[in-house]
Amino acid sequence: MKKKILLAVLGAVSVVSLAACSGNSNTEIATMKGGKVTVSEFYDKAKTDQNSQQMVFNMILSEVFMNKYGEKVTDKMVDEQLKIAFGDNVDEQLKAANMTRKEVEQTIKENLALQEGLKAHVKLTDEDLKTAWDSFHPEVETQMIAVTSEDDAKAIQKDASKKDADFGKIAAEKSILPSKEDKGKVKFDSTTAATEVPEEVKQAAWGLKDGEVSDVIPVNSAYGSSFYVVKMVKTQAKGNDMDKYKDKVKEIATDAKLADQAFTQKAIGEELIDANVKIKDEAFSNILSSFTDAAQPEKKSTDDKKDDKKTEDTKSESTDESK
Repeated sequence: MKKKILLAVLGAVSVVSLAACSGNSNTEIATMKGGKVTVSEFYDKAKTDQNSQQMVFNMILSEVFMNKYGEKVTDKMVDEQLKIAFGDNVDEQLKAANMTRKEVEQTIKENLALQEGLKAHVKLTDEDLKTAWDSFHPEVETQMIAVTSEDDAKAIQKDASKKDADFGKIAAEKSILPSKEDKGKVKFDSTTAATEVPEEVKQAAWGLKDGEVSDVIPVNSAYGSSFYVVKMVKTQAKGNDMDKYKDKVKEIATDAKLADQAFTQKAIGEELIDANVKIKDEAFSNILSSFTDAAQPEKKSTDDKKDDKKTEDTKSESTDESK
């Protein structure tokens, strides 16, 4: 699956670990004239912080999914994600980011275990597959040029559209894409990540015939604006036989499920219930409720009715007392 696993921020110290490992909750963190700060005081204050609540939830999630799905994650899968995240110079990049390889590999493994666990809950219907098929486009071969100036892009598009234009040479001279080293050649299909080929570029490319050059395609992202010019080298019609591309179609349908918040919330809730997770500290009593409620909607409905009845009873008692 063509996914970039997001790396969790490393280096944060767990408030739970700090309290648990101290051995004595009265251990002093700092002292000053007329006072001191103890581990217990720190923990009591820090555990109600939103970041601490999220940290404990992440720890629970990692523990649950690693216990059940960790064995499905191979070293090869971890290495692939390392390369995606940090490129070929992994160790140099980690050193610059002040992170150890062991820490990052563990984080990647936990994220992959979560992905494996979520995929285990995917049950594709005929409707899911039809929707995926409708959005699918098979692989095409193109040449691309990207620049940061719209005026430059317009000039490039004009030159590239000439009958005797050498698109590959222009790409090598003008493009900011890595593919400039290969005359701008880029192959992609509808499952290619938007970080590799922006959706705007894909949609524009689908409408091109072999040898045709696109208009300037503006792309806005978190990194700024860029402007693409695409030449279609070899397009491909998908036809009507979905079975020919069944693996790709299933991948699209599965990705759609994993991107559905309602689905992932329910799946995580089911795993938390199956793992029999019990919250022992009242400060964290609600960190799982939105997930477990999604997994047990009938229970939530019953609990809501009970809460409504309690509210009505309280109002009734208050009315009686006022009389």
